[in-house]
Amino acid sequence: MNRTAPFARMNGLGNEIIVADMRGRADRVTPAAAIALNADAATKFDQIMAIHDPRTAGTINYIEIINSDGTQAQACGNGTRCVVQALAAETGQKVFTFETVAGILNAEEHADGLISVDMGVPRFGWRDIPLAEEFRDTRMIELQVGPIDAPVLHSPSVASMGNPHAIFWVDRDVWSYELERFGPLLENHPVFPERANISIAQVTARDAITLRTWERGAGLTRACGTAACAAAVCGARTRRTDRKVTVTVPGGPLVIEWRDDDHVVMTGPAEWEFSGSFDPATGAWQRDTQDVA
Repeated sequence: MNRTAPFARMNGLGNEIIVADMRGRADRVTPAAAIALNADAATKFDQIMAIHDPRTAGTINYIEIINSDGTQAQACGNGTRCVVQALAAETGQKVFTFETVAGILNAEEHADGLISVDMGVPRFGWRDIPLAEEFRDTRMIELQVGPIDAPVLHSPSVASMGNPHAIFWVDRDVWSYELERFGPLLENHPVFPERANISIAQVTARDAITLRTWERGAGLTRACGTAACAAAVCGARTRRTDRKVTVTVPGGPLVIEWRDDDHVVMTGPAEWEFSGSFDPATGAWQRDTQDVA
């Protein structure tokens, strides 16, 4: 087996993604390799999307998702769009069915280059998210940052999009909050036994949300697809928004539709940056010759 594997550095609205081609191999990308790649400014990433041979009939590939700290992630919508663009460019195929640890994902590249991903059905039960204690109504749970009588953030909506999310609703500009300070504390709060993605959301219209996210295992991110989905469904569930919204993240807009069949469909772009090869055991890498200026 060749020691190195091909990869593409891509992004989904600035969400930094490495698409690693692990097809035909028995090994996996190690946590040490992920940490090493993330330590290099050229390959710093939010998630690695490792494409493996299919494990289940009817799927094209199994996708393993790895955070920048080497931990496993259950879902990454922006990364899935990058995988679709990479495979569509390689094969000409436009419709894909993937398997992840969180389940089956269906995706499609449209004629205009935008990519839609069916992110599945959101879950709102406290055990499903999961939470460490029972909350009968997860549209708003008891959690706050700051003084009891004047909290800076409070009463988030919580949901699972295959991974846990907490959405704090605010009335003023999302950039006026120190998410870089609150994010790591809230991510690791005891109420979230598997940690959580922490978002600050401002509703600007019935069909528009502005969002910033501290991503579990990755930190501040320019775009988190599952957080955009979680914000959209929680906005609709709390009657703040309609079921189809444009969620504007620091990297740009995503269109999220919570369909009548309960599935959440995310539509947005993906962008190729450069390609190379890397050692899945160590993270040592080199850029492809044609990409070297």
